[in-house]
Amino acid sequence: MSLTINNSDRSGPIGTVPLTIDHAPKAIFRVPGPRRRILILGVGSLAQGLSQVLLSRSKMFTDLVGFIGKDNEHVGDELVGTRIVGTVSQLVSVVERDHVDTIAVCLEDRRAVLPVQALLDLKGKGVDIWDGHHLYEEESGRLPIDDFKPSAIIFSREFRQGIVVRTIKRSMDLSISLIGLVIALPLMAVIGILIKLDSQGPVFYQQVRVGLRARPYMIWKFRSMFLDAEKGGARWTSEKDPRISRVGWYLRKWRIDEIPQLINVLRGEMSLVGPRPERPVFVQELRGIIPYYDLRHAVRPGITGWAQIQFRYGASTEDSHVKLQYDLYYVKYLSIQIDLRIFLETIRVILRGEGAR
Repeated sequence: MSLTINNSDRSGPIGTVPLTIDHAPKAIFRVPGPRRRILILGVGSLAQGLSQVLLSRSKMFTDLVGFIGKDNEHVGDELVGTRIVGTVSQLVSVVERDHVDTIAVCLEDRRAVLPVQALLDLKGKGVDIWDGHHLYEEESGRLPIDDFKPSAIIFSREFRQGIVVRTIKRSMDLSISLIGLVIALPLMAVIGILIKLDSQGPVFYQQVRVGLRARPYMIWKFRSMFLDAEKGGARWTSEKDPRISRVGWYLRKWRIDEIPQLINVLRGEMSLVGPRPERPVFVQELRGIIPYYDLRHAVRPGITGWAQIQFRYGASTEDSHVKLQYDLYYVKYLSIQIDLRIFLETIRVILRGEGAR
């Protein structure tokens, strides 16, 4: 089989990540229960980010009451579609007046302004007190990395896999990828013929990617672009990209171009589920732009992942920034249950041809 390593794969040049990202995440599955009336303590970036997430949710589960700010003069002002309804000194009265049952603490400097006694009193009256980061994660399925302090990750009890999870996950990778390759062999032969008839060049290509513990490896894919697709330089894949061949368009739409990566799974370079691997040149640049980027290399990269089923197709550094938040959520809460959910959602995405270019 002939190979080439110069084909583009849905990646592009790196720019500056914006400070704010306008993105409404998909709904995270939750068992139906009483509707929560949530009050956000704080008005900073984490508070505003949580507000945007809550406003994007169905009001079947949550009502956002508003923000608690520092100064009286700003009460009544609106931030990201949510009003400031009181100050820290008015916290208890606001909770009673607006029938609040959940408070999200999103203060930047808790040591200076955290109303400890008021929160303890409210806790004693049955009001739920949440850390803003945790509520953000529960509601959005991603980590608010721009508001994380390094200690929150360094001393976290998450971001690690137990030996049982590692063993089961690897066993699933081996058995499913082996069976998948055997079943897919006739289809792969047909695809190879179609690629050769459609455009000049090899059927497969290999490209260097960054894997577990930031080690490079060669990824396998069906060629979906014309030869010398990056002759003019690397760039993000766009809608109706002229570099994609006719057969390649269908391969990408139905994610069939990913099938050869089952070889990488068998070799232990990838998993069926995990963060999508990136090219070394872009990893090097993203490290300097996006905080905690290298945490995604704590697990094997995957053929599909949490970011792929939760977020649209990534085609910019802004998208990379948001997708990393989903990737780190997966790394933090990795389990067999979330892998199974990703499998089921991936089947739905493939059947609908969503997010592909």
